[in-house]
Amino acid sequence: MSFSSEFKEFAVKGNVMDLAVGVIIGGAFGKIVDSVVADLVMPIVGKIFGGLDFSNYFIALSGQTATTLVEARKAGAVLAYGNFITVALNFVILALIIFLMVKQMNRMKREAPAAPPAPPAPPAPTPEDVLLLREIRDALSR
Repeated sequence: MSFSSEFKEFAVKGNVMDLAVGVIIGGAFGKIVDSVVADLVMPIVGKIFGGLDFSNYFIALSGQTATTLVEARKAGAVLAYGNFITVALNFVILALIIFLMVKQMNRMKREAPAAPPAPPAPPAPTPEDVLLLREIRDALSR
């Protein structure tokens, strides 16, 4: 089998295509979760903690005096622990959503109606030697 035909067989297998679709959908889903965290969850968390914005929490390692993370990164090394908190929260929310989706899919699989039982198979024909033995038995019993 040539390299090109072997690669073609590998590339068009169902599993490879399923994986490609999963990666693409996962990337799009990741952007949705990023938006949910950045635009919906973090403002609420910030409000609960007194209007704090985690994305601008950092420690300047180069001695710069900047007020935003973007300015501090331009000036030198920065330990952006607020950004890490945001990314970690993003992961927790994504893991929770995936867990709930898998749990729901498993529940739907369990609740699928069972197929009706198959009708009983017709009785197999009695073998000829058994028929002959029955005739002999009946003849002897007379």
